[in-house]
Formats: sequence, structure tokens, C-alpha cells
Amino acid sequence: MKILVTGGAGFIGSAVVRLAIMRGHTVINVDVLTYAACLENVASVSENPLYKLEKVDIRDGEELDRIFVKYAPDLVMHLAAESHVDRSIDAPADFIETNITGTFNVLEAARKYWDATGKPKAFRFHHISTDEVFGSLPSNKSIQFTENTAYDPRSPYAASKASADHLVRAWHETYGLPVVITNCSNNYGPFHFPEKLIPVVILNALADKPLPIYGDGANVRDWLFVEDHANALLLVLEKGQVGRSYNIGGENELSNLELVNKICEILDRIRPRSEGLYAELITFVMDRPGHDARYAIDPSRMRLELNWRPSVTIEEGLELTVRWYLDNEAWWRPLLNREGVGERLGALKK
Repeated sequence: MKILVTGGAGFIGSAVVRLAIMRGHTVINVDVLTYAACLENVASVSENPLYKLEKVDIRDGEELDRIFVKYAPDLVMHLAAESHVDRSIDAPADFIETNITGTFNVLEAARKYWDATGKPKAFRFHHISTDEVFGSLPSNKSIQFTENTAYDPRSPYAASKASADHLVRAWHETYGLPVVITNCSNNYGPFHFPEKLIPVVILNALADKPLPIYGDGANVRDWLFVEDHANALLLVLEKGQVGRSYNIGGENELSNLELVNKICEILDRIRPRSEGLYAELITFVMDRPGHDARYAIDPSRMRLELNWRPSVTIEEGLELTVRWYLDNEAWWRPLLNREGVGERLGALKK
């Protein structure tokens, strides 16, 4: 099959690209290569004849039309997005333009192509979204996000992704475009851009710098290993029911403080500090505005309909991730010089 992937040089997108090519699919990677993208993420497949790269901005509808005509994809996986909540607080316009207008452009290019080719039944438009569109949950662990949870986004990022989800549903209901939507919990793993919590903690610890935790560290997230997520995304693309949404969760709920302590324990064991323990570097900093208290996904639909469950526990995944960063300094070191990396963003400074 021929899959057009938007955002395929990003963290999740590159995991999808690598897995799809490993399974024998042709992949057209459409990525404008913004600050968070990295071609090293797909270096392992870049010389594969099944891989094609188009450096194109999804805000450019004419270029998207050209790509659909040139490559005639069987399937679309739309992952291109601005994704960092803190950056969305400081610069919301970028998120509106890419995540909403960009999604509209990809939908329209896909719809025109689908119409022009006789509306093939096998065509799918898979929109990859986030659990943040659902808002915040109480601490009661019996309550989780389901596919029927009402949308209640709290940040510019979450609102832009919620808007994109609604556009995708509208294009299905109004134009008949065959779509599937997935909403995932927090991803982590190799190639995670070093402005997100887990790589920040690992790299700060290695540099013997403070390990920043927002507020009191009680905010809870459900953690999903990125390669598990890529596997689930391809499964939904191939076997998901048209018009349906699927929540993909890691079944690993931890507070931010618990998560950071686990990373510290791993580092204490495999790369000890010269003096003291890594947990001594934990520093509580001013909280993010509107910081959601808890995210947790009920993945029952994925399990019951598609026979999928995450295969990597948080303990296994964190150890794999820590070891990957220890072994891949040549990947992450240059990224530390990119705009905003290492700075406190989203604090509403005046």
C-alpha cells in the first residue's frame, strides 16, 4: 500500500514511517521540517526505495494538490501539527494556522483526489489527535476518557486539535470522505524532541542541572511508548471502522513527580552521579497556566474491536528511553541549540 504521512519527520510520525516501511509499505513523507522535525529520525529508511520525502508546508494547499496527483496514495495519515502546549501559550497563532487551517488543506486535497479517482472504497484518511481535546479529569481513577467523552479543551494547543477533529468529522459527514480518528495519551520513547518532560529530565540530569517539575508534581498522565502507538495507528488505518474514533492509551498512569523519580532511579543504577542521587536535583517551578490535572484513556474499544493492547510497561519503556539517550548524544546534542529549547516557555511572562 502507498501511504501519505504528514509530519513524518516528527517524533510520532517518524515512528510510523519507520514501521510502515519495515512492513513493506511505500511512504510519502510530507513535512516542512520545522524546529521540532529532524531528518535523523528517518535516517534508517531514507535510502529505502519505498521512502519519498516532500518538503512541503500543509498550509500550502496547491502543493498538497500536486503531491496527491503525483503519488496517488491509497491511504493518508495526518500527523503534522504544532504540539507543545507551552509554545501554544506563547504563540497561539502558529497552532491555529497549522493545526486548523493546515488540517483543512489536507482534508480538501484528499477529498479532491478521492473524488477525482472515483471515490475508491479502500481509501482512508486517518487523523491522529490527542487526549488533551477532552480536558481534565478528576483524581478518581475509575473515571477515564472514552470515545464518547465531551470535548473540553483548555489550552490553545488542545483547542486547535479539537477544532481539527471536528473538521475531519465534518468532512466525513458532509462529503462522505472515509475517515478514522485516533486520540492518544502522552507518548515517550526514542527520538522524543528535547523540550518535552521526559527528555528534559534525562538530559538535565546528565548535565547535573535542576530537574524542573511544574507546580507540586501531582498532575497525572497516561504514558504510551511511541512504538506501541505506531503499531496501533497502522492497525486502525488498516482495520478501523470508517467514521469511528479510537482512544489509544498506554495503561500507565503516573504523576509527574512519580515519573521523574522513576527516571532518576534508572539513572542512579546505570549512570550514577559522582556524588548524591539524581532525585536531589528535582526542583518545583511555577506551574503552567491552566495545567490539566489528569489525563487517562480507556482503551477498551482498541482492545475489544481491534485486539490491541500496549506491549511495553512504563518501567520497560523508561529504561529503553534512558539508554537510547545515553547512546545517542550525536542526535540530541545539536537539537539543544534550536529556538526555545531549554528555555521556560508558556509562563505568561511580561
